[in-house]
Amino acid sequence: MSQTFYFSLNMTTQDFLPYYQGKVQSLVVTTTTGLRVEFPAMHLRKYIDTLGIRGFFCLKTEQGKFLSLTKIR
Repeated sequence: MSQTFYFSLNMTTQDFLPYYQGKVQSLVVTTTTGLRVEFPAMHLRKYIDTLGIRGFFCLKTEQGKFLSLTKIR
């Protein structure tokens, strides 16, 4: 069964550094419905810029496994 989760993220480059370096493997976010969801932080690497990672994201899973992460805005 697939599930879709929406969440906002606002991390500075300094905040994301341990994730980027691989020292921390996963990130826990709180969705718009209040659920806490954990996923591999490496999937956020493509969204980092000089300010960090900011935006509204859509996470899709299938039977608890990561499928995709899309930045909506």
